[in-house]
Amino acid sequence: MTGDELRQAFLNFFEDRGHKVIPGSSLVPHKDPTLLLTSAGMVQIKPYFLGLETPPSQRLASCQKCFRTTDIDSVGDSKHLTFFEMLGNFSVGNYFKRETISWAWEFVARYLGLPEERLWITIYHDDDEAFAYWRQIGVPVEKILRFGEKDNFWGPVGDSGPCGPCSEIHYDLGEELGCGKAECKPNCDCGRFSEIWNLVFTQYNQDQSGRRTPLPKPNIDTGMGLERTLAAIQGKSSPYETDLFSPLVGHICRLSGKKYGRDENTDRAIRIVTEHSRGIAFLIAADVRPDNVGRGYVLRRILRRASLFGRKLGLNDPFLNEMAEVVVSTMSHIYPELMANQSLISEVVRVEEEKFVTTLDTGLNLVEKLIGEALAQRREGLTGEEVFRLYDTYGFPPELTAEIAREKGLSIDWEGFQAEMEKQRERARASQRVVTGSVHMRGKGKLKVKATVTHKQTRFVGYQKYSSRSKVRDLITNECSVRSVGEGSEVDVILDKTPFYGEMGGQVGDRGEINSQEGKVVVTNTLRTHSDAIIHRGKVVEGSISIGDEVEAKVDVARRLDIARNHTATHLLQAALRQTLGNRVYQKGSLVEPERFRFDFSHMASITEEEREKIQRQVNEWIRQNLEVKAKTLPYAEAVAEGAIALFEEKYGEEVRMLTIGEPAMSKELCGGTHVKSSGELGMFLITGESSIGTGLHRIEAITGREAEYLIESRSAALQHIAKEVEGSLEEVPDKVKALIGELEAERKKGLLLERELSRRIAEDLPGQAEQVSGVTVLAARVPPLTMPILREMGDILRDRLKSAIVVLATVYNGKPSFLAMVTPDLVARGLHAGDIIDQVAKVAGGGGGGKAAMAQAGGKDASKVDEALKLAKSVVASRVSSH
Repeated sequence: MTGDELRQAFLNFFEDRGHKVIPGSSLVPHKDPTLLLTSAGMVQIKPYFLGLETPPSQRLASCQKCFRTTDIDSVGDSKHLTFFEMLGNFSVGNYFKRETISWAWEFVARYLGLPEERLWITIYHDDDEAFAYWRQIGVPVEKILRFGEKDNFWGPVGDSGPCGPCSEIHYDLGEELGCGKAECKPNCDCGRFSEIWNLVFTQYNQDQSGRRTPLPKPNIDTGMGLERTLAAIQGKSSPYETDLFSPLVGHICRLSGKKYGRDENTDRAIRIVTEHSRGIAFLIAADVRPDNVGRGYVLRRILRRASLFGRKLGLNDPFLNEMAEVVVSTMSHIYPELMANQSLISEVVRVEEEKFVTTLDTGLNLVEKLIGEALAQRREGLTGEEVFRLYDTYGFPPELTAEIAREKGLSIDWEGFQAEMEKQRERARASQRVVTGSVHMRGKGKLKVKATVTHKQTRFVGYQKYSSRSKVRDLITNECSVRSVGEGSEVDVILDKTPFYGEMGGQVGDRGEINSQEGKVVVTNTLRTHSDAIIHRGKVVEGSISIGDEVEAKVDVARRLDIARNHTATHLLQAALRQTLGNRVYQKGSLVEPERFRFDFSHMASITEEEREKIQRQVNEWIRQNLEVKAKTLPYAEAVAEGAIALFEEKYGEEVRMLTIGEPAMSKELCGGTHVKSSGELGMFLITGESSIGTGLHRIEAITGREAEYLIESRSAALQHIAKEVEGSLEEVPDKVKALIGELEAERKKGLLLERELSRRIAEDLPGQAEQVSGVTVLAARVPPLTMPILREMGDILRDRLKSAIVVLATVYNGKPSFLAMVTPDLVARGLHAGDIIDQVAKVAGGGGGGKAAMAQAGGKDASKVDEALKLAKSVVASRVSSH
């Protein structure tokens, strides 16, 4: 049985037992701030267990791609993985322990045919119910082991969530792989036993304080490791020997000329490169980019670790993009996002690895030097300051430093490293001098849904109309549900149905008003909860409003249409981008407001001015064609089959809304936002800005409709004003302005020549003002207003003429004092330093500065103190001479 066959067999098995097979979610968790990355199949099921969302079925099954950062340092042995696939079956309040245990045993022992004598069961120490069910299906008593909370109680994914006791199925890989001890059994660290399936009986919900409360209905969450189970089926001692990894292992062996299975150090390096290559490709496909924080740092860390161990295999040049291509070619038939992002994956890997390789030799040499010093000094490890310097100056990951040091028997002072990191953060905070307050949603205050999470979905009718007769279902003020609110009160209103669009998918929420016979609410924002209840946030401006009131909900139509124009424009823009730059372009984020919109997308190369103009022209051409904009609801799989573009990191339901522009379609995307009926309603499209916002990420900002008209009008008025000022026609403005700039540049050069000539004449007279201070010639003088470059030229002239001297000059240019100090080489040799002198002098005028021993400059704040500062120069020189 191959990996593909095992994956499909599992899903078929549970589909035959009434489970609905659902697609796995993105590696970037959907709406779960407690998680860095998706680490279990239960992540997307969590809202169903908590009652926040309605599941498509009470019985579910999936194959979920997962990433666990806790195992990064362990990767390299024969069993640990960071990226893996988890097969899971789930019950949302339907079946419980008896069915779960029975089906699990049936699948592994009967369906897969794993030898029963090699199967062991572990259970939570007081779970007698599970023990009884395992005995009923024939598992011997001696093969059922009890363990405590550390091993057999499954905590929540993240900081909080569903949890409960678990039963695990372990597979005995053979005595020859064990430690030889009589007590060697499952959960022994020797590696003989491989846990292949975890059956979690989620009975509790744990909050962030650690408190557990029973769930309304117990649930089932199981996770079978595809790679580990496949190793057991194929009779392999490690997942790396299965068909899931063999193409990658074979490729790295061909690149390096090494053989797998002959040397443990070589094998470890091959496993690290192989394993991390999978994680790298999948993280980039999930819209993660290399960074120094968060998910981006996880990607950067495993990429650099793989590159380092490639070096140990003799691969000194970048090679990881080739490994990524193998991942794409062998796994994209299951995960199409790999093929869709193939060019992006290859380019991100290439750029990041090349950047790291340029510093790798330096970093490795420094690490080896520090390790040598530590061993020579008989120290037990590297200091936090040493590790931080490697990271801060050379970008060498501390984890790699620790790994190299560990090979030499040295530890790392992690506490000291974190202290240095905190000092750096404190310096950054101090330099920014930012006053911070509460973090709010963009101009709307915090969205607090504690009182609304149990609300049913609000029926949205805003695709068809801008007003509706509705009924007030709930009122929330100060996070509490109330029966009625009066004039002047701020309130969140929930209706049974509404034309108001709640902020979602990058589109801002609607504004408008809610009117009843008793009162009026001005709605300033509309939000959407996890349960799809739509919250109308606003203020009672007349009378009162109560639960049960019949109301008329009216959207601000002009504002809604502005938003719709901009939202439709994002679809036209993406189509134009893909047509101009290639199909590797995908949306990575957006913000759609009435006045403007921004659109973030993937593209590795810079965008030329010609490409930008071509994109803008294409969108405006489609606007002039007045293409029909149509929306329809259909199954997700059918929409994707029709070619609709979907966001890979987004979570979609069984039924989706597909927006099509034109016939034949030039744009087809999954979208729940509001749009115009035809492209001609946009009027005009203008790009107002384009920038790079990260590796392989760009942002375009643009406007349409009224805002585009206003911009054209204002630019036209400005151009006409300039034409009037330069006394020419609109067509003549570019040449006239160019001529004026040329004249100004000529005058600037003429002025510079005059200023330079003036400085030379002044310099001719200044040596006579020099004085002897403690046997040293000192010239301290104030000169007419000069720019700093000319002041330096004057200083050079005086230093050369005086041969041996200290020159201190001061000038006031545009009201601001400037100071210059120069010291001839013979006096520098005696220990005199221009930087020390100028710093003391400038402080008198409220400034400061510095520089090298031969030349330094500084600025000041108080022009009235310049003469006083120059007087101090002589005493400063005297003190410096006496000290040397």
